[in-house]
Amino acid sequence: MALRTPNRLVKALVAPALALGATIGLASAPAQAAVWSSCDQWGNTTLNGYTLYNNIWGSGAGSQCVWANSGTNWGVWANHPNTGGIKSYPNSKKYVGRTIAGLSSLTSTYNVTVPSSGAYNTSYDIWDTGYAYETMLWVNYNGAVGALGTSQGTLTLNGNTWTVYKGNNGANDVFSFLRSSDSTSGTIDILPILKWIANTKGWMPNTKTIGDVQFGFEITSSSGGLDFVTNNLTVSSS
Repeated sequence: MALRTPNRLVKALVAPALALGATIGLASAPAQAAVWSSCDQWGNTTLNGYTLYNNIWGSGAGSQCVWANSGTNWGVWANHPNTGGIKSYPNSKKYVGRTIAGLSSLTSTYNVTVPSSGAYNTSYDIWDTGYAYETMLWVNYNGAVGALGTSQGTLTLNGNTWTVYKGNNGANDVFSFLRSSDSTSGTIDILPILKWIANTKGWMPNTKTIGDVQFGFEITSSSGGLDFVTNNLTVSSS
């Protein structure tokens, strides 16, 4: 993983070095007519309580278009060159707005279809409202990608085993959890992971308010054009 700023800040903080107007192509069409689509670098919309972002933020990016039938059923076609560095993080975001200590549950289900080639990860990106702490949960990954920081060993919670990495990108602390085996569908109990970070390890205060829970595809390369589809997604909190 490399530095990625949160969606609401990325437009202001990333230099507009991409000549995307000249390189954007047509997205691969979804199975049914999408209710929304965009090939804009910062294209976004809100559907049924989820905010979708095209979010092409990395240098050297190619073409990318996102489409959505809803906030929980959407996909992206991306044609990024076979070079290093993260090019984009198209995602769907749900806002939580409660402290770790104040949450009684935070869970998510996912079902995705991802390519067998390219370099990417399918991941949750969870932020506190101050954007000081970033927690990533990689549910599958392919190609030349890796997490920021140093390994902290493994953690098993609720049937999922993760390799844990801790680092800092110069703007915020980053805690990355890489699932020991790839999965294209499942349920993640997020709150115990956040409590482990805050209460067991003391890496962040449990008084921090969790803001954005993002889910999407962190794409490094997808030469020739590849499709990434979120068939279904739910994020629930109480």
